[in-house]
Amino acid sequence: MGFARRDWENQDFAQVVHEAVKEHARTPFREEVWQQLAEGMRFIPGDFDDDTAFKQLREAVQELDAARGTSGNYAFYLSVPPKFFPKVVQQLKKHGLADAPEGSWRRAVIEKPFGHDLASARELNAIVHEVFEPDQVFRIDHYLGKETVQNILALRFANQMFEPIWNRSYVDHVQITMAEDIGIGGRAGYYDGIGAARDVIQNHLLQLMALTAMEEPAAFDAASLLTEKLKVFRAVRLPEDLGRHTVRGQYAAAWQGGTKVRGYLEEDGIDPASTTDTYAAIKLAIDNRRWAGVPFYLRTGKRLGRRVTEIAVVFQRAPHSPFDTTATEELGENAIVIRVQPDEGMTVRFGSKVPGTSMEIRDVSMDFAYGESFTESSPEAYERLILDVLLGDANLFPRHQEVEESWRILDPVEEYWATHGRPAQYASGSWGPGEADEMLARDGRSWRRP
Repeated sequence: MGFARRDWENQDFAQVVHEAVKEHARTPFREEVWQQLAEGMRFIPGDFDDDTAFKQLREAVQELDAARGTSGNYAFYLSVPPKFFPKVVQQLKKHGLADAPEGSWRRAVIEKPFGHDLASARELNAIVHEVFEPDQVFRIDHYLGKETVQNILALRFANQMFEPIWNRSYVDHVQITMAEDIGIGGRAGYYDGIGAARDVIQNHLLQLMALTAMEEPAAFDAASLLTEKLKVFRAVRLPEDLGRHTVRGQYAAAWQGGTKVRGYLEEDGIDPASTTDTYAAIKLAIDNRRWAGVPFYLRTGKRLGRRVTEIAVVFQRAPHSPFDTTATEELGENAIVIRVQPDEGMTVRFGSKVPGTSMEIRDVSMDFAYGESFTESSPEAYERLILDVLLGDANLFPRHQEVEESWRILDPVEEYWATHGRPAQYASGSWGPGEADEMLARDGRSWRRP
């Protein structure tokens, strides 16, 4: 069932869905299955403040519910800008769509951004929770639906070999990177004024950090996962000197992939004086027994060297080496790298002797790739998450407390940036501004090249 301002009939909506399913389905498209599905598709044109349209929506939903035998269970996917959330949820309540009869359920799915700071996130949560109970609201973050993200917990807690070294005694630092090789495309209206930190660090990267750093949950259920993730968020400490330990940047015009691309300030619809960040890097600490003294470096950016998301747990060097320095001059630090996208899997980097008569040790990698180890194809992240909504399984959805804690962490950084200078410029196709390299160099470290 679709509801939007477009002046479509049921068959127009069904045709759009048909083309999308046919193009993107992971399994062979079967026309007879499609026909059964299409019989249950309806479209209601209308504005969000149009009472007549919402009345039609209620009647159509009730008619479909009776015809398809869905037992009064409705999930509402609010793919609308946040400014319309209050109106939409109030209209759902006003027209009796949000209240479930005994034995049935109602659920609301909300897309990011979940506010633009702590105050707006709290306001948004309050508005939504006036209509839907907290356990009926599913905030969808597609990163948490990716197989590799879920595998962080399996890797850590289903195996004995990793957990004993997953702490400050062995880990030197952790780097979490989400890089994109594209610009803002046609999203100027959405992106300008939000920027990379709000768009990615506040949700995706802080969630990845929580899964990497959290203690073992009592069970793999939503309440247990929430308890442990909140402990991490509440233990996060920002550096005292935000000028030295945070960096923001904007991509500049350059050649990328054999094409001359425009800088952010030259993009259509962008104010030439904009201070919106297209690159952000921050250093965080987690004040608890496991992670005291271990820095977590988070970075994200557009128009970087390539599209990649990864978590790198970088280990300390051996406290003593019996080999002379020439034998180990090409030996780096051991690392476990979890690749979230595009090549889902994991790499373990360690030192090994180079074949030959001399003792020379060099880095080698052991690799696990989902596509090679399993014959089953992974479901798309949204595919998995939407199924979880229908099943009522909230394990992979951030709760409102997590959203608010994430903003509590990021707000001071955004406030500092708003009153201190402008974003550094970096060439499109590079790995970000030089200031980001200097930030790690001051700590005696360097960014991994994914």
